[in-house]
This record gives sequence, C-alpha cells and structure tokens, in this order.
Amino acid sequence: MADAERYFDDFSPGERFETPGTTVTESMLLDFAYRYDPQPFHLDVNAAQQSVYGGLIASGFQTLVHAYRMFISQGVLAACSMGSPAMDEVRWIQPVRPGDPQRVAGQVGDMRPSRSKPDRGFLRMDYQVLNQADVAVMTFSITHMLARRPGAGRPPQGA
Repeated sequence: MADAERYFDDFSPGERFETPGTTVTESMLLDFAYRYDPQPFHLDVNAAQQSVYGGLIASGFQTLVHAYRMFISQGVLAACSMGSPAMDEVRWIQPVRPGDPQRVAGQVGDMRPSRSKPDRGFLRMDYQVLNQADVAVMTFSITHMLARRPGAGRPPQGA
C-alpha cells in the first residue's frame, strides 16, 4: 500500500518510519536564528565560540520544524492528516551544528478511534531526530488526528 493511501486504520502500534537524511547549512541556521531565535550562540559565530557550546548551533525550534517537515514530506500522513491537538515531551538532547546531517525516525505509539466522531482517530507518534552517528539529538511526541478509511468505524447502513 502506498503511504499516500494510508488512513488511521492502516497503522499499527510499533510501526516505524524513517526519512532520508538532510543537512541544515550554516546560512539556513543563521537565517532562522535572525528571524526567530536571535540568541548569540545561534546567530553570532564569535559569540558562539565563547559560549558553553564552543561554536554555532541550530535553534532547537529550527531542529523541530526541520524534522517535522522531513517527516511530513515523506507522505505517510498525506491522505489522512486532520491536524494535531497535541505535542508532548519535546527534548533537545544534543546540539546540532552547521553541516550535521539529520534524519527522522517516527514510531507509532498509542492509537484510539474517536469516541464522538467515527470518521477519525488519534495516533501518537514518537519521533527521534538522529545525527550522522545515529545519536538522538532531539525527541518529541505528536498526537495526530487522522481520518479513518472511508466507511470504517461507522455502523452498517440501515442498522
């Protein structure tokens, strides 16, 4: 089954997805920091050298949105995403430096059909952002609201 055809009913707890790797360049890092997180260790090479990080690092928020884009671009939720009511347990574990390759691994956690709206269900996905050494630099969980396969979860016609 193509990922673009997946609905809530097609996922299984423990199922795992992984993206190809991408790299955040120094110019991308600086642009993001200038716009959204202008702290010296994200924005100023000299100040970053003197910081506890010993050099320029990506904003954790940039790592989060970059990781989410990598996952969404894979199309796993393309047919069924209805948004997300929650993000939990965001952890920035290791700094991401310019030129570090990253990839995202997502694993399906808890799943439950909606009790009040039979056309949808809720699926928790636990994410890890992994660097070139397969070390998690960030983890987070998202509760995705997903459409159910057309006809799933509804009583038969005439019942």
